[in-house]
Amino acid sequence: MTQRDLFFTTKPLLRLAIIASLAMSTNVFAHAIMVKSQPEADSTITESPKQVDTWFNDKVGSEYKALAVINSAGKRVDNKDAAQETFDQSHLYTTVTDLPPDTYTVRYRVVSMDTHIVTGKFKFTIKKP
Repeated sequence: MTQRDLFFTTKPLLRLAIIASLAMSTNVFAHAIMVKSQPEADSTITESPKQVDTWFNDKVGSEYKALAVINSAGKRVDNKDAAQETFDQSHLYTTVTDLPPDTYTVRYRVVSMDTHIVTGKFKFTIKKP
């Protein structure tokens, strides 16, 4: 019996377990990725949002989180109240005052479940209706 025959004829459950563990291990070590935002990244809107939201592909740690909204002059315009949703730990948000037309940069920092710090940014624009 060759090694190939041995692999294909013995312990099919063990083979399945090995293949499944290899497939799943890539997710365990993946960093958090922002998958959605409101306002949407690179969007143009006509009304000021009440808050800016970000969602990630997995829950993120509650420590070291940051979410800031910055106008085109470089001034921070959010209420410095970044929070994490209680029942959806992949969701961070911050409130903002009534924002005038401008281009805004949203900067975020979160800790992935693999303990790596992830930072990023995106922009949105408010134009007069």
